[in-house]
Amino acid sequence: MRILVTNDDGIFAQGLWILVKELKNIAQVIVVAPDREQSAIGTAVTLNRPLRAQRVMPMVPEIETYSVEGTPADSVIMALGELAGNKIDLVISGINHGVNLGDDVFISGTVGAALQGYLRGFPSLAISVDAGDNLHLDNAAKLVSLVAKKIDSGALPVNILLNINLPSLSLAEIRGAKITRLAGESHINSVEERHDGRRRYYWLIRDRINKNTSKKTDIWAIEQGNISITPLHTNLSSKSSSPIRASVCSDLLHQLRKC
Repeated sequence: MRILVTNDDGIFAQGLWILVKELKNIAQVIVVAPDREQSAIGTAVTLNRPLRAQRVMPMVPEIETYSVEGTPADSVIMALGELAGNKIDLVISGINHGVNLGDDVFISGTVGAALQGYLRGFPSLAISVDAGDNLHLDNAAKLVSLVAKKIDSGALPVNILLNINLPSLSLAEIRGAKITRLAGESHINSVEERHDGRRRYYWLIRDRINKNTSKKTDIWAIEQGNISITPLHTNLSSKSSSPIRASVCSDLLHQLRKC
């Protein structure tokens, strides 16, 4: 098995290399990751300037490693399109320092990188750990290794995109592992106005995580001390019956033609 590893915390982030060290025991690993921290950049890709990548010294011996002057999504696209060369069997993004839950998946660089792998037909995982007093990154690395082996053996489907989050707990303290769905509003957000002496400027503030969520959501699982495993898909269309009647569309077109 050949695994591509990336992240959004940057090429020298601790979580990435703890993951690589664990995966090296079961697979051939190639690392292609951004040259700097890129949190909350989502699935952004670079279209207005050239992309550059360079071979860098790995923090785990004998790992082919590239640093990309671009986003996490850029890194995966470049790896799968050019740098990785031979066949890739699995794309893994992480280990992220801090959970990616609920609607935060839409801005997460960790999830955005995994998404690019999935869009190109590769099984892809995003892995994150709650940022408590102890990150317990080793737990996350071992869990990902187990999931990778299940994909390789056929126990899990290959057309899969998983968002995996772990609580900031020791292995003995973790209560269980839950298959979850995304929660709704993941954070309470606010805009803070400040002054620099000449003019106003603003900070977007992530005040706190929204813990008021229903059972079986990813936030609920983490708050209960469980591992959250959320299968994702890329079809954002509503699967329920449309709240918009067909007649509304006809009316809109009729009114548009009268403008």
